[in-house]
Amino acid sequence: MSLRAESHAATSTLKKIAADMSNIIESLDTRELHFEGEEVDSEVLNDPKGTACIPFSAIYHTRGFKEPGTQTYLTGCPVRVRVLEVERFTSTKKVPSPNVYTIELTHGDFTWHVKRKFKHFQEFHRELLRYKAFVRIPIPTRRRVSARRRVCRGRRDALGWFLRCRDARQDACEARRSQSLHFITIKKQLEDYLTKILKMPMYRNYHGTMEFIGVSQLSFIHDLGPKGIEGMIMKRSGGHRIPGLNCCGQGRMCYRWSKRWLVVKDSFLLYMKPDSGAIAFVLLVDKEFNIKIGQKETETKYGLQIDNLSRSLILKCNSYRHAQWWRQGIDEFVRKHGKDFLTEHRFGSYAAVQENTLAKWYVNAKWYFEDVANAMEAAKEEIFITDWWLSPEIFMKRPVVEGNRWRLDCILKRKAQQGVRIFVMLYKEVELALGINSEYSKRTLMHLHPNIKVMRHPDHVSSSVYLWAHHEKLVIVDQSVAFVGGIDLAYGRWDDDEHRLTDVGSVKRMVAVKSVSTTNLASAAESSECIPLQSEALSPESHLFQRNAEDAPDIPKMKGVGKPKKFSRFSIYKHLHRHGMHHADSVSSIDSESSYCNPTRSQPNIIQSLKPHLKVFRHHSESKEGLAEPQKDKGSIRSLKTGVGELLGETRFWHGKDYCNFVFKDWVQLDKPFADFIDRYTTPRMPWHDISSVVHGKAARDVARHFIQRWNFTKIMKPKYRSLSYPFLLPKSQQTANELKYQVPEAVHATVQVIRSAADWSAGIKYHEESIHNAYVSVIEHSKHYIYIENQFFISCADDKVVWNKIGDAIAQRILKAHRENKRFRVYVVIPLLPGFEGDISTGGGNALQAIMHFNYRTMCRGENSILGQLKAEVGDKWINYISFCGLRTYAELEGKLVTELIYVHSKLLIADDNTVIIGSANINDRSMLGKRDSEMAIIVQDTETIPSVMDGEDYSAGKFAQSLRLRCFRVILGGSDLSPEHQDPVCDKFFKEVWISTAARNATIFDKVFRCLPSDQVNNLTQLRDFINKPKLATDDPAKAAEELKKIRGFLVQFPFRFLEEEHLLPSVGTKESMVPMEVWT
Repeated sequence: MSLRAESHAATSTLKKIAADMSNIIESLDTRELHFEGEEVDSEVLNDPKGTACIPFSAIYHTRGFKEPGTQTYLTGCPVRVRVLEVERFTSTKKVPSPNVYTIELTHGDFTWHVKRKFKHFQEFHRELLRYKAFVRIPIPTRRRVSARRRVCRGRRDALGWFLRCRDARQDACEARRSQSLHFITIKKQLEDYLTKILKMPMYRNYHGTMEFIGVSQLSFIHDLGPKGIEGMIMKRSGGHRIPGLNCCGQGRMCYRWSKRWLVVKDSFLLYMKPDSGAIAFVLLVDKEFNIKIGQKETETKYGLQIDNLSRSLILKCNSYRHAQWWRQGIDEFVRKHGKDFLTEHRFGSYAAVQENTLAKWYVNAKWYFEDVANAMEAAKEEIFITDWWLSPEIFMKRPVVEGNRWRLDCILKRKAQQGVRIFVMLYKEVELALGINSEYSKRTLMHLHPNIKVMRHPDHVSSSVYLWAHHEKLVIVDQSVAFVGGIDLAYGRWDDDEHRLTDVGSVKRMVAVKSVSTTNLASAAESSECIPLQSEALSPESHLFQRNAEDAPDIPKMKGVGKPKKFSRFSIYKHLHRHGMHHADSVSSIDSESSYCNPTRSQPNIIQSLKPHLKVFRHHSESKEGLAEPQKDKGSIRSLKTGVGELLGETRFWHGKDYCNFVFKDWVQLDKPFADFIDRYTTPRMPWHDISSVVHGKAARDVARHFIQRWNFTKIMKPKYRSLSYPFLLPKSQQTANELKYQVPEAVHATVQVIRSAADWSAGIKYHEESIHNAYVSVIEHSKHYIYIENQFFISCADDKVVWNKIGDAIAQRILKAHRENKRFRVYVVIPLLPGFEGDISTGGGNALQAIMHFNYRTMCRGENSILGQLKAEVGDKWINYISFCGLRTYAELEGKLVTELIYVHSKLLIADDNTVIIGSANINDRSMLGKRDSEMAIIVQDTETIPSVMDGEDYSAGKFAQSLRLRCFRVILGGSDLSPEHQDPVCDKFFKEVWISTAARNATIFDKVFRCLPSDQVNNLTQLRDFINKPKLATDDPAKAAEELKKIRGFLVQFPFRFLEEEHLLPSVGTKESMVPMEVWT
């Protein structure tokens, strides 16, 4: 084609476009829409930069599109309009106006585009005229019949003028067209038309206008990120990748079409029901996100199919071009703003590596619980909690000096009353196998406030999931701060670095009855914040008020606890009864022996409830036989100022069910949280050693995304949760992740990636994810100097028959590599001395306990597939230079008797080379690692901030996060407040052999000598076990000498006994109920 012909064609196209636009401008006269006396809304001119913000909580208050009063736009911020381009499609002659106008709209920081044809402008203008007429029509009374007819006649005249013959207008246009082509002027006129419409509040807030410019109530919420395309569309039911929901091709054969409003955001898309405004589904962007169009692909004319790991969503458009526009708009927007979610990430994780992330570790639950409580208290919008087990009545800050203020259920209720939305997901246990009573936890939380929503999953019958559990332990605040680790908010988890065995301290009452006034009681009652949990009334004869000093037991001074005083007589029953203050607090102040023997005497501490905010100070008038000087974290409250006088003495750390020893006796009667179920005066508690962490910003967003995916999946899966009272959750945008409103103190910057174990049954995804397993193996394989592991289980070394995870094999191969290269390499493994199952180890421990012991020993030292089996085959006895297996044990004095108990290691921790850390909920076993079984969550932290250190005798740049965590673990385990310089170097012989192994061996020898502890290397079979336990113990035969021996104990570290019951077959015997359980349950 010649240049002249091309120029003529271009000129002809421009003329046609100009003609069509001239016709539009003539037709779209805003004067027809003007009301008498109506003014332009002045509020949109006050804040041209759009500094106003719609709160994220608005997602929970959406309304029907046609309902008045919906908040859609930013206050004080105009909507700017600009026509960018005009496209002319000449593929068909049937379309009267083939021009498509691309319009750019800007509202505050949000910019988006819509495409509209000439007919869309016509329909929009007609609708506004109808709306105007409808609004102006008064109530149809006889007095206003004539006025209504005039309005209707005017409406018909206006519409008639607007819908004149196109040919008549065309003649007028031809004259102007011959003069000049005012293309820019016409675009400006079109922009002015829309701008004027959007300045009129009546039309700007009209649902037809919002649909025309593609906005909704979710468009301008800051934390949802940039605005994508939106619009009304038809969607087909079905397409979920949920086991059991699409059986027999149900989604393909039986379906229905529904009209929905589709919203596209940077990391997800959703659709809403126009009539109610409710969010009806959320589809997350992931690595399988894909868009297809065409009847062949979608089995629908003008169809659009959007796939991800959870669903195949089919939409129906008006035309093929309309479907193309949706596909292009969604694809371009997601690839621009959500590209991190579309790619395959390291270790096969769903989450990207997030740099410059604030992170912090926790050793034991004391400071973890406190930081969780503080973060919850700072919550403004949402709190997400998921646990394997949750106990609503646990105290987050101890000792308890502020009444119930820091009790978990009180915190959640307080925040719910402030408008914070709280969402809790609990593992629904098989009740015959576990006694955690999640139904009680759910019922208790749900009764606190309507803003607290609790789900339990899985339903075992409908989902056919009986063997696997949700094992994550997460607390997420405002999707900006996420706590990840191995600590449930449950009984028995709270502990500190002292790992106390005993807790019989009681509050001694030093109160004169005459000082108590009715007025003081009433005022104190008003300030008390509590939730009554018992209904039984106290009587004047109650033990709480009648017990005198002679009745109090003689409690000995114990490790880490000051010497208690005896009770003083105290009675204010009449005052309390008169003002209805029975059971106002939950903290039991009577001795455990009485509450254990007589449950009716286990009453709450009335005194502390009178004023929950108690002031702790030193009592200066103690006698010589009085209390010792207060020490930090000892739980010794020397004097408490209350509304009714002073309390002297020691408080408890563990109240009711929180005082536990689950190997001695598992929990019972969890619906009575403050009633003891074991005798504190005869049975020591089992200390709990655990690790957790917290991350901020984008990593916290990734953790929240996992919770949201699980919540939304459970909502779809279980019919009882499909009501509007259980809303779909929306992930916040990564673009606002660094706008932290709250930050946990003492966090350091590092590179963090979120990893998990998830599958179809747990998260509703197409392919299972085992990124935790992959990360463990990779870190071990690439480690250069040492590996430090703390874990609740140690079941590995794949044989491709029963055990499949390869962590143990990776450890063995890494040690063999170091041996071949003649380099130092250390592996530290710390695990519980016994599995955490109820059972009497003196009689063998029970089938469940023995089954876990079998697989632990099979991984460590028994059989050719074990780690030591693989090492001995090549290095012989030199394996001892490379790896150490240890447990933790402690002792105390209880009722004048020496007692000992193992410290239960519940951690899920790996540290490598002082620069890489994995913290999470995943045990080292197949259940946690393979992805298809238990659901888990963890983080891998790689240091970016370094400090000078020593490694293998040479200068080394250690990571600030990793090294500080390792040194804290060593300080707790090895004892002492200060670590020697040798602790800085975990690879050198001096530390590994002369400190670590030497301490473990010495402590184990002393414990065996004093207590004849189990498990023990001296017991190889059940016959030896019976003889072993019948022999006298030094602790009972000569307590004084035993006490001298115990002074030589340093820390808690003891060697793991490899030969315990090695001659016995520890798997469940045929015929027992445990033998009927699939082997995968134990591994």
